[in-house]
Amino acid sequence: MKTIQLRRYTLVDGEYDAFVDWWEGCMPRVRPAAGFTIEFAYGIRETNEFVWAVSAPGDEQAFLALEEAYMATDARAEAFAGVPQRVAEYNIRFATEFPTTV
Repeated sequence: MKTIQLRRYTLVDGEYDAFVDWWEGCMPRVRPAAGFTIEFAYGIRETNEFVWAVSAPGDEQAFLALEEAYMATDARAEAFAGVPQRVAEYNIRFATEFPTTV
């Protein structure tokens, strides 16, 4: 079992490229090191949107415990140090995965 968190951001106007550069340089390094898996990441330049999903083994409570530990890490603090606010709106929710058949 794994828990998936869908993270949808509306970025500050004019910050799309800077945010994507920062995200690509930091998140694939710090999130997995903290026990998470990045499921996907997509950006929509025309609407300043960035959507990604991160997962962790276990239920929502296990995810939240892992996230609490991650939030306190030096690696996360370093990744965010000196970074201006580039997200205007956050929409973060747990998602349910449904099996697909092709």
